[in-house]
Amino acid sequence: MLKGKTIILGVTGGIAAYKSAKLVSRLKDLGANVIVIMTKNATGFITPLTLQTLSQNPVYIDMFKLIEKAEIGHISLSKRGDIIVIAPATANIIGKIVSGIADDLLTSTVMASTCQKLIAPAMHSTMYENPIVQQNIKNLEDMGFEFIGPETGKLAGGDIGIGRLTNIENIINKIIEILKIKMD
Repeated sequence: MLKGKTIILGVTGGIAAYKSAKLVSRLKDLGANVIVIMTKNATGFITPLTLQTLSQNPVYIDMFKLIEKAEIGHISLSKRGDIIVIAPATANIIGKIVSGIADDLLTSTVMASTCQKLIAPAMHSTMYENPIVQQNIKNLEDMGFEFIGPETGKLAGGDIGIGRLTNIENIINKIIEILKIKMD
């Protein structure tokens, strides 16, 4: 279903980062080439080795490490993707993107890319419902970014509320929907 498509998956530093392993596995099962970019904070929740093994590609973290001889990482990566998916997306990454802050490999790749972007927020409900975060999401939607989720349920700290990363299958269905629109 996704054969021949390259999905750049951005993984940020929230507890839901562990779910990115299942997302990578499912995308690979559907024939996608998955390139993972992790923020440094994400590596505290899931190891790059796990995602590298599942994606069968190197995992990129370092802004200043050359990908190939004389290739600039964020520029090279930005040209490879049919879509950039950030799952989970923290309030921090959403705020950085909407503000045009490109101080790590993921945000720099997003800024350099012209492909469609899909963001799947995951954070505590008090953060997600914060008017600043809501305005940032609205602003990104106005710029053409797509969002999916979050869902309501039990959060990492035991609270119940909105903020859970949406179901992996919902993310995959949204990716397929977006790529079909792009192909028309």
